[in-house]
Amino acid sequence: MKAMILAAGRGERMRPLTDSVPKPLLEAGGRTLIAHLIDRLARAGFDELVVNVSHLAGAIEQALGDGSALGVHIVYSREEQALETGGGIAYALPLLGRAPFVVVNSDVYCDFDMARLAAAATALEAGMLSAHLVLVDNPPHHPAGDFALAGDRVSEDGPRRLTFSGIGVYAPRLFAGIERGAKCQLAALLKPEMALGRVSGERHAGRWMDVGTPQRLAELDRLLKAGAGS
Repeated sequence: MKAMILAAGRGERMRPLTDSVPKPLLEAGGRTLIAHLIDRLARAGFDELVVNVSHLAGAIEQALGDGSALGVHIVYSREEQALETGGGIAYALPLLGRAPFVVVNSDVYCDFDMARLAAAATALEAGMLSAHLVLVDNPPHHPAGDFALAGDRVSEDGPRRLTFSGIGVYAPRLFAGIERGAKCQLAALLKPEMALGRVSGERHAGRWMDVGTPQRLAELDRLLKAGAGS
């Protein structure tokens, strides 16, 4: 089972840090954000990775190489311009294959057990579902949440709204209608599938941080140096 790391974004909220360093290569606790993520994926058994790149792409490719130093094998999906999440995944489909795959944002730090996603992929392979999302409690900077979770089904709205963690499993067919190279938001693809009951989900109650600003990067750095991370 392959996993894709989304690393193509400009990181506008991280400026000026990302003017010269791509966001995935910013450090917390003495390691880059993407190295923390790759380590967690590798420990869960995901050693075939696709990384999409655009902004300062060469720096990411040089830092990670083929992934062997981190115990994985990496191939790159290089975008001329960032295609947003849905478009970036669609562009990388030739590298991801025909089986369901995991996609993770490179700017999240989370202690979710990625090995749990194998069961979700099996359910997607059966053809009844198009996606499986990991949701978390709404952080202070995003109090309204993204989607609702009722049982194991995700919907666009409902009484219990949670935040999308940036961790999901997807069936390739979800992206089949996107022209390769076109921009597309992931939510635009997911919402029609939610209406049909084809998106499952689960709530993660452990540590999760959207490391989207210099302040949150500094907070994560403090936590990791204090031994509070995992």
